[in-house]
Amino acid sequence: MTHAGVLILGSGPAGCTAAIYTARAGKKTVVVAGPQTGGQLTQTSDIENFPGFPEKISGAELMDRMRGQAENTGAEFVYDTAVSADLGKKEITLDSGDVYSYDALIVATGASARWLNLPNEEELRGFGVSACATCDGFFYRKKKVAVVGGGNTAVEEALYLANLASEVYLIHRRDALRAEQALQKRLFENPKIKVLWNSVPTSYIGTQADGGLKGVVLENTKTGDRSTLDIDGLFVAIGHTPNTALFKGQLELDDSGFIVPARAGTALTSVDGVFVAGDVQEISCRQAVTAAGGGCRAALAAEEYLG
Repeated sequence: MTHAGVLILGSGPAGCTAAIYTARAGKKTVVVAGPQTGGQLTQTSDIENFPGFPEKISGAELMDRMRGQAENTGAEFVYDTAVSADLGKKEITLDSGDVYSYDALIVATGASARWLNLPNEEELRGFGVSACATCDGFFYRKKKVAVVGGGNTAVEEALYLANLASEVYLIHRRDALRAEQALQKRLFENPKIKVLWNSVPTSYIGTQADGGLKGVVLENTKTGDRSTLDIDGLFVAIGHTPNTALFKGQLELDDSGFIVPARAGTALTSVDGVFVAGDVQEISCRQAVTAAGGGCRAALAAEEYLG
Protein backbone atom coordinates (compact mmCIF):
# COMPACT_ATOMS: atom_id res chain seq x y z
CA MET A 1 0.00 0.00 0.00
CA THR A 2 1.21 3.50 -0.90
CA HIS A 3 0.33 6.53 1.18
CA ALA A 4 -0.40 10.05 -0.06
CA GLY A 5 -0.95 13.17 1.97
CA VAL A 6 -3.41 14.33 -0.67
CA LEU A 7 -4.79 11.84 -3.18
CA ILE A 8 -6.48 13.40 -6.21
CA LEU A 9 -8.72 11.37 -8.50
CA GLY A 10 -8.83 12.87 -11.99
CA SER A 11 -6.34 14.74 -14.16
CA GLY A 12 -8.50 17.34 -15.88
CA PRO A 13 -8.36 21.08 -15.11
CA ALA A 14 -9.80 20.56 -11.60
CA GLY A 15 -7.45 17.74 -10.66
CA CYS A 16 -4.32 19.37 -12.08
CA THR A 17 -5.06 22.72 -10.45
CA ALA A 18 -5.68 21.05 -7.11
CA ALA A 19 -2.36 19.22 -7.47
CA ILE A 20 -0.48 22.45 -8.17
CA TYR A 21 -1.83 24.03 -4.98
CA THR A 22 -1.41 21.09 -2.61
CA ALA A 23 2.07 20.22 -3.88
CA ARG A 24 3.18 23.85 -3.52
CA ALA A 25 1.85 23.74 0.04
CA GLY A 26 4.28 20.93 0.78
CA LYS A 27 1.74 18.10 0.85
CA LYS A 28 2.69 14.76 -0.65
CA THR A 29 0.36 14.83 -3.65
CA VAL A 30 -0.53 11.89 -5.86
CA VAL A 31 -2.84 12.25 -8.87
CA VAL A 32 -4.58 9.17 -10.24
CA ALA A 33 -5.00 10.20 -13.87
CA GLY A 34 -8.10 8.14 -14.64
CA PRO A 35 -9.18 6.48 -17.89
CA GLN A 36 -8.50 9.60 -19.96
CA THR A 37 -5.39 11.51 -18.94
CA GLY A 38 -6.22 15.21 -19.07
CA GLY A 39 -9.95 14.59 -19.00
CA GLN A 40 -12.58 15.51 -21.57
CA LEU A 41 -10.79 18.72 -22.49
CA THR A 42 -8.21 16.74 -24.46
CA GLN A 43 -10.94 16.08 -27.05
CA THR A 44 -11.32 19.80 -27.80
CA SER A 45 -9.30 20.81 -30.83
CA ASP A 46 -9.18 24.58 -30.27
CA ILE A 47 -9.64 26.60 -27.08
CA GLU A 48 -9.91 30.37 -27.28
CA ASN A 49 -11.55 31.24 -23.95
CA PHE A 50 -8.97 30.07 -21.40
CA PRO A 51 -7.14 33.13 -20.00
CA GLY A 52 -3.47 33.53 -20.82
CA PHE A 53 -3.51 32.19 -24.37
CA PRO A 54 -4.09 35.01 -26.88
CA GLU A 55 -3.47 32.46 -29.61
CA LYS A 56 -5.80 29.47 -29.49
CA ILE A 57 -4.49 26.29 -27.91
CA SER A 58 -5.64 22.70 -28.23
CA GLY A 59 -7.19 20.99 -25.25
CA ALA A 60 -4.51 18.32 -25.33
CA GLU A 61 -1.70 20.89 -25.22
CA LEU A 62 -3.37 22.88 -22.45
CA MET A 63 -3.69 19.77 -20.30
CA ASP A 64 -0.08 18.76 -21.06
CA ARG A 65 0.99 22.16 -19.72
CA MET A 66 -1.18 21.88 -16.62
CA ARG A 67 0.14 18.41 -15.89
CA GLY A 68 3.72 19.58 -16.42
CA GLN A 69 3.20 22.48 -14.05
CA ALA A 70 1.76 20.15 -11.41
CA GLU A 71 4.71 17.78 -11.80
CA ASN A 72 7.16 20.68 -11.55
CA THR A 73 5.66 21.61 -8.18
CA GLY A 74 6.19 18.07 -6.92
CA ALA A 75 2.93 16.24 -7.68
CA GLU A 76 3.22 12.60 -8.75
CA PHE A 77 0.97 11.24 -11.50
CA VAL A 78 -0.13 7.62 -11.53
CA TYR A 79 -1.54 6.51 -14.88
CA ASP A 80 -4.23 4.22 -13.58
CA THR A 81 -7.94 4.35 -12.72
CA ALA A 82 -9.66 4.16 -9.34
CA VAL A 83 -12.13 1.25 -9.29
CA SER A 84 -13.22 1.08 -5.65
CA ALA A 85 -13.20 3.24 -2.55
CA ASP A 86 -13.38 2.62 1.18
CA LEU A 87 -13.78 6.11 2.58
CA GLY A 88 -14.01 4.76 6.14
CA LYS A 89 -10.53 3.28 5.86
CA LYS A 90 -9.33 6.14 3.63
CA GLU A 91 -8.25 3.72 0.91
CA ILE A 92 -8.63 3.74 -2.88
CA THR A 93 -8.02 0.64 -5.01
CA LEU A 94 -6.83 1.08 -8.60
CA ASP A 95 -7.49 -1.03 -11.67
CA SER A 96 -3.96 -2.42 -11.42
CA GLY A 97 -4.71 -3.72 -7.93
CA ASP A 98 -2.55 -1.12 -6.23
CA VAL A 99 -4.04 0.43 -3.10
CA TYR A 100 -3.48 4.03 -1.99
CA SER A 101 -4.22 5.40 1.46
CA TYR A 102 -4.56 9.11 2.04
CA ASP A 103 -5.01 11.84 4.60
CA ALA A 104 -7.22 13.94 2.32
CA LEU A 105 -9.01 12.95 -0.88
CA ILE A 106 -10.02 15.28 -3.71
CA VAL A 107 -12.59 13.83 -6.11
CA ALA A 108 -12.22 15.43 -9.54
CA THR A 109 -13.39 12.53 -11.69
CA GLY A 110 -15.58 14.72 -13.88
CA ALA A 111 -18.75 14.01 -15.80
CA SER A 112 -18.96 12.51 -19.24
CA ALA A 113 -21.21 14.05 -21.87
CA ARG A 114 -23.87 11.72 -23.17
CA TRP A 115 -23.48 11.23 -26.90
CA LEU A 116 -25.80 9.93 -29.59
CA ASN A 117 -23.49 6.96 -30.23
CA LEU A 118 -23.97 7.16 -33.98
CA PRO A 119 -21.47 5.73 -36.47
CA ASN A 120 -18.61 8.13 -37.17
CA GLU A 121 -19.45 10.24 -34.11
CA GLU A 122 -16.13 9.86 -32.31
CA GLU A 123 -14.23 10.74 -35.48
CA LEU A 124 -16.27 13.92 -35.91
CA ARG A 125 -15.91 15.21 -32.36
CA GLY A 126 -14.11 18.49 -32.77
CA PHE A 127 -14.82 18.41 -36.50
CA GLY A 128 -18.42 19.57 -36.47
CA VAL A 129 -19.78 17.57 -33.54
CA SER A 130 -19.57 19.01 -30.02
CA ALA A 131 -21.19 18.78 -26.60
CA CYS A 132 -20.47 22.38 -25.55
CA ALA A 133 -21.79 25.45 -27.36
CA THR A 134 -19.97 27.83 -25.01
CA CYS A 135 -16.70 26.07 -25.83
CA ASP A 136 -17.08 25.70 -29.59
CA GLY A 137 -19.89 27.98 -30.76
CA PHE A 138 -17.44 30.73 -31.71
CA PHE A 139 -16.17 28.58 -34.59
CA TYR A 140 -19.62 28.54 -36.19
CA ARG A 141 -20.21 32.24 -36.65
CA LYS A 142 -22.60 32.89 -39.54
CA LYS A 143 -22.95 29.14 -40.14
CA LYS A 144 -25.84 26.69 -39.82
CA VAL A 145 -25.91 24.61 -36.66
CA ALA A 146 -28.24 22.28 -34.80
CA VAL A 147 -28.72 21.33 -31.16
CA VAL A 148 -30.07 17.93 -30.07
CA GLY A 149 -32.14 17.83 -26.88
CA GLY A 150 -35.25 19.21 -25.23
CA GLY A 151 -34.26 20.27 -21.71
CA ASN A 152 -32.93 23.48 -20.22
CA THR A 153 -29.39 22.86 -21.42
CA ALA A 154 -30.44 22.26 -25.02
CA VAL A 155 -32.58 25.39 -25.13
CA GLU A 156 -29.84 27.48 -23.50
CA GLU A 157 -27.33 26.15 -26.03
CA ALA A 158 -29.67 27.04 -28.91
CA LEU A 159 -30.20 30.56 -27.56
CA TYR A 160 -26.45 31.03 -27.11
CA LEU A 161 -25.72 29.83 -30.64
CA ALA A 162 -28.38 32.14 -32.08
CA ASN A 163 -26.07 35.04 -31.19
CA LEU A 164 -23.38 33.57 -33.42
CA ALA A 165 -24.78 31.31 -36.12
CA SER A 166 -26.88 32.27 -39.12
CA GLU A 167 -29.46 29.54 -38.46
CA VAL A 168 -30.09 27.28 -35.47
CA TYR A 169 -32.18 24.11 -35.46
CA LEU A 170 -33.32 22.48 -32.24
CA ILE A 171 -33.87 18.77 -32.85
CA HIS A 172 -36.19 17.09 -30.35
CA ARG A 173 -37.56 13.57 -30.35
CA ARG A 174 -40.92 14.55 -28.86
CA ASP A 175 -43.61 17.14 -29.63
CA ALA A 176 -43.03 19.17 -26.46
CA LEU A 177 -39.93 20.47 -24.67
CA ARG A 178 -38.99 19.74 -21.06
CA ALA A 179 -37.28 23.12 -20.60
CA GLU A 180 -38.60 25.79 -18.27
CA GLN A 181 -41.41 27.90 -19.72
CA ALA A 182 -39.38 31.11 -19.52
CA LEU A 183 -36.65 29.54 -21.66
CA GLN A 184 -39.18 28.13 -24.11
CA LYS A 185 -40.72 31.59 -24.55
CA ARG A 186 -37.35 33.06 -25.47
CA LEU A 187 -36.69 30.17 -27.83
CA PHE A 188 -39.97 30.46 -29.71
CA GLU A 189 -39.60 34.23 -30.00
CA ASN A 190 -36.15 33.99 -31.56
CA PRO A 191 -36.48 34.23 -35.37
CA LYS A 192 -33.15 32.48 -35.96
CA ILE A 193 -34.22 29.26 -34.21
CA LYS A 194 -36.42 26.57 -35.73
CA VAL A 195 -37.59 23.55 -33.75
CA LEU A 196 -37.71 20.21 -35.55
CA TRP A 197 -40.26 18.20 -33.59
CA ASN A 198 -40.47 14.41 -33.36
CA SER A 199 -37.05 14.03 -34.93
CA VAL A 200 -33.89 12.09 -34.10
CA PRO A 201 -30.53 12.04 -35.91
CA THR A 202 -29.73 8.60 -37.31
CA SER A 203 -26.41 9.26 -39.02
CA TYR A 204 -23.83 11.94 -39.71
CA ILE A 205 -22.86 13.16 -43.16
CA GLY A 206 -19.18 13.95 -43.61
CA THR A 207 -15.76 12.78 -42.42
CA GLN A 208 -12.59 14.37 -41.12
CA ALA A 209 -10.98 13.76 -44.49
CA ASP A 210 -13.54 15.83 -46.38
CA GLY A 211 -13.54 18.72 -43.92
CA GLY A 212 -15.82 17.54 -41.14
CA LEU A 213 -19.56 17.49 -40.64
CA LYS A 214 -21.75 18.37 -43.63
CA GLY A 215 -25.15 17.42 -42.26
CA VAL A 216 -27.28 14.81 -40.51
CA VAL A 217 -29.95 12.35 -41.53
CA LEU A 218 -33.10 12.77 -39.43
CA GLU A 219 -35.89 10.29 -38.81
CA ASN A 220 -39.40 11.30 -37.82
CA THR A 221 -40.29 9.39 -34.66
CA LYS A 222 -43.97 9.17 -35.64
CA THR A 223 -43.91 8.49 -39.37
CA GLY A 224 -40.47 6.94 -39.82
CA ASP A 225 -39.80 9.29 -42.74
CA ARG A 226 -36.19 10.34 -43.24
CA SER A 227 -34.76 13.65 -44.39
CA THR A 228 -31.38 15.35 -44.67
CA LEU A 229 -30.46 18.50 -42.77
CA ASP A 230 -27.47 20.42 -44.12
CA ILE A 231 -25.53 21.93 -41.21
CA ASP A 232 -21.96 22.87 -40.34
CA GLY A 233 -22.11 21.96 -36.67
CA LEU A 234 -24.16 19.78 -34.33
CA PHE A 235 -24.24 20.20 -30.55
CA VAL A 236 -25.39 17.27 -28.43
CA ALA A 237 -27.16 18.49 -25.28
CA ILE A 238 -28.78 15.41 -23.78
CA GLY A 239 -27.08 15.54 -20.39
CA HIS A 240 -23.97 14.37 -18.55
CA THR A 241 -23.16 11.26 -16.54
CA PRO A 242 -21.02 11.90 -13.43
CA ASN A 243 -18.15 9.49 -12.81
CA THR A 244 -19.17 8.65 -9.25
CA ALA A 245 -20.09 4.94 -9.32
CA LEU A 246 -17.36 4.00 -6.83
CA PHE A 247 -18.75 6.45 -4.24
CA LYS A 248 -22.36 5.26 -4.30
CA GLY A 249 -23.51 4.61 -0.74
CA GLN A 250 -20.53 6.47 0.72
CA LEU A 251 -20.90 10.08 -0.43
CA GLU A 252 -24.15 11.97 -0.69
CA LEU A 253 -25.17 12.00 -4.36
CA ASP A 254 -28.17 13.60 -6.01
CA ASP A 255 -30.68 11.66 -8.13
CA SER A 256 -28.42 11.99 -11.19
CA GLY A 257 -25.33 10.74 -9.35
CA PHE A 258 -23.56 14.09 -8.90
CA ILE A 259 -21.78 14.72 -5.59
CA VAL A 260 -23.73 17.03 -3.28
CA PRO A 261 -21.52 19.53 -1.41
CA ALA A 262 -22.05 19.50 2.34
CA ARG A 263 -22.45 23.25 2.16
CA ALA A 264 -23.34 25.23 -0.95
CA GLY A 265 -20.42 27.04 -2.53
CA THR A 266 -17.78 24.86 -0.86
CA ALA A 267 -15.70 21.81 -1.75
CA LEU A 268 -16.82 19.95 1.37
CA THR A 269 -18.65 16.64 1.02
CA SER A 270 -20.71 14.49 3.39
CA VAL A 271 -17.48 12.75 4.53
CA ASP A 272 -14.76 14.58 6.47
CA GLY A 273 -11.48 14.72 4.59
CA VAL A 274 -13.10 14.17 1.18
CA PHE A 275 -13.44 17.17 -1.13
CA VAL A 276 -15.05 17.69 -4.53
CA ALA A 277 -13.91 19.71 -7.53
CA GLY A 278 -15.07 20.26 -11.10
CA ASP A 279 -17.88 18.72 -13.12
CA VAL A 280 -18.40 15.74 -10.82
CA GLN A 281 -20.74 18.00 -8.83
CA GLU A 282 -23.90 19.48 -10.32
CA ILE A 283 -22.99 22.92 -11.65
CA SER A 284 -24.57 25.15 -14.26
CA CYS A 285 -21.30 26.14 -15.93
CA ARG A 286 -19.08 23.35 -17.26
CA GLN A 287 -15.98 25.22 -18.36
CA ALA A 288 -12.26 24.52 -18.03
CA VAL A 289 -11.71 27.77 -16.16
CA THR A 290 -14.46 27.09 -13.60
CA ALA A 291 -13.19 23.53 -13.13
CA ALA A 292 -9.72 24.93 -12.45
CA GLY A 293 -11.23 27.34 -9.92
CA GLY A 294 -12.99 24.43 -8.25
CA GLY A 295 -9.70 22.58 -8.05
CA CYS A 296 -8.14 25.53 -6.26
CA ARG A 297 -11.05 25.69 -3.80
CA ALA A 298 -10.82 21.97 -3.03
CA ALA A 299 -7.05 22.18 -2.54
CA LEU A 300 -7.32 25.08 -0.11
CA ALA A 301 -10.03 23.24 1.81
CA ALA A 302 -7.86 20.12 1.97
CA GLU A 303 -4.89 22.15 3.20
CA GLU A 304 -7.02 23.69 5.94
CA TYR A 305 -8.31 20.25 6.92
CA LEU A 306 -4.78 18.84 7.17
CA GLY A 307 -3.48 21.84 9.07
